[in-house]
Amino acid sequence: MSGHELAGLVGAVVAGVYLAAVLGRPWPAGRTACWLGGVAAAVVGAPLTGHGDLRLHVVGHLLLGMFAPLLLVRAAPVTLALRTLPVVRARRLAGVLRSGPVRLVGHPVVAALLDVGGLWVMFRTGLHAAADPAVHALVAVHMLSAGTLFAAALVSPDPAPHRARLGLRAAVLVAAVAAHDVLAKTLYATPPPGIPAEQARAGAELLYYGGLPVELALMVLLGAEWWARDRRAGLRPARAAGSS
Repeated sequence: MSGHELAGLVGAVVAGVYLAAVLGRPWPAGRTACWLGGVAAAVVGAPLTGHGDLRLHVVGHLLLGMFAPLLLVRAAPVTLALRTLPVVRARRLAGVLRSGPVRLVGHPVVAALLDVGGLWVMFRTGLHAAADPAVHALVAVHMLSAGTLFAAALVSPDPAPHRARLGLRAAVLVAAVAAHDVLAKTLYATPPPGIPAEQARAGAELLYYGGLPVELALMVLLGAEWWARDRRAGLRPARAAGSS
């Protein structure tokens, strides 16, 4: 089975599980669309992460490590799972999500280090050009997992009892975007070993500009959350005055 076929099979199963959970219950269509879009981005992007051409590898990273995670996170899969699972299993899932290890990797700083730090290791050590299919599979899994952790730490609509402060999440996003852009500039100026300069420059430009839609979406979502928080805070005195 080829990488494309395997990715398609896994994607079909994952999409089917979500649709089965949604069937027959009220659920926002936008969240379902996000899930299907995220699965599609992951299915298309995963095989590209093992491509020898740096430009296609970068496209794979953008789809699998940035677009897919944001869409999957905004689909609120944890909320859906908690609503559809039997009570005992839902409580177990909630307990896992509150556990120390999950809280650690879900912290914005740790998630950013795993996500953007992993990119630096991959591109600056030549790991992206490894010929071993097992390495390609691990790289793809890391991209999707780290990207999902990062997006969830910043803008997940799912319940999070220990969510980091909004200011910290905004600061982490700014730092992560800067690190991502600096990586693209270093690839442009100093191509990885064995990569032609023209190919490296094209890949670097894709890396720099291709992630802008996701970065802007994260900023907008954080800004909307900030605005909603301030609006709620402004309404409290008015309500208190009205009830007195």
